Amino acid sequence: MTTPHTIAVLGLGRMGGAIATRLAAHDRDVVGWTRSGRAAGSVKVTEDPREAVARADLVVLALFDGPACRQVLDEVRDALPADAIVLNTSTVAPAEASALARQFGPSYVHAPVLGSVPSAAAGALQILAAAERSALDRIRPVLETLGTVRHMDDAATAAALKLIANNGLAGAVLALRDALRQADALGLPRTQTLDVLELGGLGALVARKRPFLLDGPAAAPAEFTIGALAKDMALLAAASDTPLRSAAGLADTPAAPEADFAVAATVPAVPAAVLAPLRAYLRGHATGDPAHFRGAFLPSAHIEGIREGAFVSWRLDEYCALFPGRPAPDEPARTRRIDAVDVHGTVATATMTLAHGADTFTDVFLLVRVDDGWRIANKAYHRHS
Repeated sequence: MTTPHTIAVLGLGRMGGAIATRLAAHDRDVVGWTRSGRAAGSVKVTEDPREAVARADLVVLALFDGPACRQVLDEVRDALPADAIVLNTSTVAPAEASALARQFGPSYVHAPVLGSVPSAAAGALQILAAAERSALDRIRPVLETLGTVRHMDDAATAAALKLIANNGLAGAVLALRDALRQADALGLPRTQTLDVLELGGLGALVARKRPFLLDGPAAAPAEFTIGALAKDMALLAAASDTPLRSAAGLADTPAAPEADFAVAATVPAVPAAVLAPLRAYLRGHATGDPAHFRGAFLPSAHIEGIREGAFVSWRLDEYCALFPGRPAPDEPARTRRIDAVDVHGTVATATMTLAHGADTFTDVFLLVRVDDGWRIANKAYHRHS
């Protein structure tokens, strides 16, 4: 069993370029190809992917997504040497990984990696490798040049676990976004906030990404982009058929897709115009004055929920008639908070919690942007006694 020495790397983006450079520095004969023509350090490049794979013992894919993998493999398949192994490090959907494994059989190794460009350069990647034992043993020395090999049961499992790992990364970024938004609302200096956050559970992320959190997108070259992480979260949501908040949270980030993913934590808070009708709604409850509700809702709005065991659907006039124009007697003891707001172009959703004496209400709003600003189109509520 001969360890591959001649390696073709198809895709010389951030990760592919780092992988190619690492392998070349460890005495592998590496030739690279990428659509953009981008070079990767001292690695030899060719304009023709078929030429890149023609003499290769090992073909490494480091491409953006599943369709790119299929397209490139279809283009080079009849140029692959009979004994060449295809090593796919790309992040794709589990079903896409399974399909490729079936197509190429024992010569296919699905091996998505955990870690960014510095990890690849240092040989410190975590490699989730799924393959038949003979193929994996043959290329293990190459993989161990790049990092630690973790054997997976099959290609779909490896692909799914890579998406789950990236979901943890996305969750950390969105948690950091929430922390920075709250700190900004409290008037806390960004540097001081990051100093304290670095002491807690988000510390490793804050320490590694501080330049992006302070200076923005141009602070340094992106290691992993917002667009790539958003793509991965969309793949995970589709594969699991389960709600995934990070998929929408990243997809709607108002920043360039090519910016480093950490920039997603620095986007501005929800626009004040979206919050205006929600705050008017809160004032209506605090004062008992229905005029605030008329300013918050569209005239066509309905307020719906279960009241005394029966479904109710009030028109705005009927809802306003429930309020006497003065605060509730226990108003000083009541509390209200806006829990979440998600804006999607001209529509938004919001959730609010109101603690009113013995009852707590969860209010869910649909908002729309109209000519004179944002208004609540409808509200549904749940009463917790």
